[in-house]
Amino acid sequence: PSFGFLFDIDGVLVRGKTPIPAAKTAFQKLVNSQGQFLVPVVFVTNAGNCLRQKKADQLSHLLGVPISQDQVMMSHSPLRMFKRYHEKCVLVSGQGPLLDIAQDLGFCQPITIETLREKHPLLDVVDHDRRPNVLVSEYFSVVLFGEPVRWETNLQLIIDVLLTSGFPGNPHHHENYPHIPVLACNMDLMWVAEAQSPRFGHGTFMVCLENIYKKITGKDLKYEALMGKPSKLTYQYAEYLIRAQAAERQWKQPIQTLYAVGGSATLSQDDEIDNSWETELASAAAAHCRSVLVCTGVYNPHTEVPLDTRESITETVFHGHRDFRFDPGLVEPDHIVPDVDAAVDLVFQLENFAP
Repeated sequence: PSFGFLFDIDGVLVRGKTPIPAAKTAFQKLVNSQGQFLVPVVFVTNAGNCLRQKKADQLSHLLGVPISQDQVMMSHSPLRMFKRYHEKCVLVSGQGPLLDIAQDLGFCQPITIETLREKHPLLDVVDHDRRPNVLVSEYFSVVLFGEPVRWETNLQLIIDVLLTSGFPGNPHHHENYPHIPVLACNMDLMWVAEAQSPRFGHGTFMVCLENIYKKITGKDLKYEALMGKPSKLTYQYAEYLIRAQAAERQWKQPIQTLYAVGGSATLSQDDEIDNSWETELASAAAAHCRSVLVCTGVYNPHTEVPLDTRESITETVFHGHRDFRFDPGLVEPDHIVPDVDAAVDLVFQLENFAP
């Protein structure tokens, strides 16, 4: 094969924990009788609340084909490349086994919001029943893995860390700018589960954090890196995983085209964000990334993207992250199909690929 698949999960293969019926049919076409994939496949999810192995096990169970953790890309997977933060003390926010996830990615000194709260009990006072005793201090960078459970606690303590340069027991100093590094995974404003309407995602939490920071300081919260779809970093890392699979199977033909099934391809990102990770992925070689949109997720086929960009900025609500520029040419998919099974059929037809 000279192509590979990047599959979204939510709204494409599953809704919440319920498999979409077309997914099992699609994956029977992608494996041989021994269960080996006929083309390189990576699952690209903006979820960040579990380890890759757990997500691979869930997908194997749901789709009825064996999937390894090397085929799964969580929103936080590219953090493996940010080695200069791995030795530092980092504050991590999100849900799930956060310390296990952080350590698996290479972070040596992760601290959760809950641990920070225990060390600095005077800081978390929105809930009057949790008020309380004494203070200590340390230095941080901040990693946002995904939406937390107690938003008020996370928002308060992250703001404390940013306004004190990592010494949250100290008074706030607005002149500490730019603030200590913030790395964020998963910018989805909404996501689709079993409910009839989309639910708040980590992007909604980030909107709250950015606006609180700006309201207090008058300055913009800055990110050292943003990862997860639709960032360039995510698609470059996904391509790296696709090439690794092809090499492992000793497929000699170079991978020319990636098909992103479920979402748009990459969006253009503001240039101030640090790109030093790019050197590690310099051998990225695919000539094309084609988006194949399915109608089983957030996408509504009855809404249109305006042709005039100037008009679109005023008339279209852009749900993407603040630091991504709205470009109708990039949001517009290359193909629209009813479901993931139709997507696989279409790609096989476009590539003249007969398993």
